[in-house]
Amino acid sequence: MTLVTGERAARGVAPHPPHPLRAEVTRGFAPWAGVAAFVTSAVLLAVEADRWQGGWAETRTELHALQLILVPLAAAAGCRQGGRERRRATEELWTTAVRGALARSLAAALPLALWVVAGHLLAAAGALLATWPYARGDRPYTDLLPADTVVLLSAAVAGHVVGRLVPWRPAPPLLAAGGYLGLGLSGWASAGAWRHLDPALPVAEGLVPAGRQPVAMAVWATGLAATAVLAHALRGRRRWTALLPLAAAVVAGTLLVQSGPALWQANPSEGGQVCDASTAPQVCVNARYRGMLPQVTKALSGVTGRLEGVRNLPSRFEDRPGGPGDGEAQLPMLTPIGGSVVRGWLTDPEQYAWEAVAALQDRTKCGDADARETTADAAVSDYLAPNPQQEHFDALDATGDAARRAELRERRAARERLASMDADERRIWLSAYFAAVGDCRPMGVPAL
Repeated sequence: MTLVTGERAARGVAPHPPHPLRAEVTRGFAPWAGVAAFVTSAVLLAVEADRWQGGWAETRTELHALQLILVPLAAAAGCRQGGRERRRATEELWTTAVRGALARSLAAALPLALWVVAGHLLAAAGALLATWPYARGDRPYTDLLPADTVVLLSAAVAGHVVGRLVPWRPAPPLLAAGGYLGLGLSGWASAGAWRHLDPALPVAEGLVPAGRQPVAMAVWATGLAATAVLAHALRGRRRWTALLPLAAAVVAGTLLVQSGPALWQANPSEGGQVCDASTAPQVCVNARYRGMLPQVTKALSGVTGRLEGVRNLPSRFEDRPGGPGDGEAQLPMLTPIGGSVVRGWLTDPEQYAWEAVAALQDRTKCGDADARETTADAAVSDYLAPNPQQEHFDALDATGDAARRAELRERRAARERLASMDADERRIWLSAYFAAVGDCRPMGVPAL
C-alpha cells in the first residue's frame, strides 16, 4: 500500500482518501455501543442461565425477552450519535458536505446500528452454543431472531433522528427510560390487541410464530424508522416519499393488531409424547424433551419395579400441560426449566419419584380423604418412593401434641406392615388399593 501511494504521488496523482464510512465503523462511539449491547445481553443471559440453558424453546424465549432492554438501549445509543455534531459544534460544517442529507444521515446512523446488532447476534450465538450440549430433544428455534435484529437496527436509526432533532443532553437516557416503560406497559394484557405491536412482547415456550408474524413485525419497525429518517432528511416534495414506508408500517401494524393471537400457534412438538413401553405404567415425556426419557425412566425405576405385577394401575405416566387423560397419571412437569430440570438433568430424582407417586394417589376428583385413606396413602408412598423430607416431618410430629404422636405411631405401624408382607400378598393388597383409589371408594381401601 505504501509503494502504491508513493508511485501515485510521484506521478502527481493525489492518493484516494479513506472512505468516510471506514472511520464511522472503526472509531468513535459506534464500536462501544456494540460492546454495550453484547455485554448487556451476555450478563442478562448468564444471570438466568438455569432457566433456559438446556431447552431450545426456552433459549428462544430468553433471547427475545432481551428486546425489552436492548431496544431502548439501541434507541439511546442512536440518539447520542445523532447529537454528535451539535456537541462538536460542527453542524454548519456538516451541512456543507457534498453528499446529500439522507446519505450523510445514514452514514452516521447505520454503522452504530450495525454494531449494536452485531453485539446482540454475538451474544445470541453464544447462548445457542451454550444450549447445544445440554439440549435433550427438539431443535434450535431462530424464527424470532431475524425480526428482533431488524427491530434493533430500526430502533438505533430512529433514535439517531431523535438525537438530531432534540438539542438536549439528557435526551438519550430519557429516551431509554421512556422506551423501557413504553415496551413494558404495552406488553400487559390490559393493552388489548395493541400489545401485539410490542416487539418485546413475551413469547411462551409452547408457542411458535406463524410465518407472517416475524415479517409483519420487521416491516412495522422498519417502516416507522424509515419514515422518521426520510421525513427528517428530505426537503420539499421529496419529503412525501416518507409516506411509502409509513403506509407499509400501517399495513403491517394493522395485520399485527387484527390477527393478534392468530399469528401464533402451538408448538407441534408440545403435545406429542415419547414413551418407554418396557415399564408398567409406561413412562412418557413431552416430545420436546425426548432426550430426558432415559433419566425419567431411571428415576422412576424403583417405583415401576415395586409395582411389577400390580393390577388396576394407570396405563402410563404422561407429561403434558393440563390434567391427565383417562387411565393416565400426571408426571411431575419437566418445565419450567430451572426447577426440576437444570441444563438437561433432573436436579432431584428422589423428589421427582415421590411427586410421581403422589400423582398415582391423586384423589382430587374424590374429595377429602379420611384417616384410613391418609394412613394407607402414607404407607404406599413410603414403600414406593419415600418423601426425601419424611424424616424431618416425622421428627416434628414426634415433638408435637399427643394426637400428632399417635398419628405418627399409626403411620409407622402401617408402613412396617406393608413392608413386611411377602411379595404376592403385597401385590394383592396394592391391586386392591389402586382399584379403590381409581374408583373413589374409601371403604374399598384395604386395611393395614
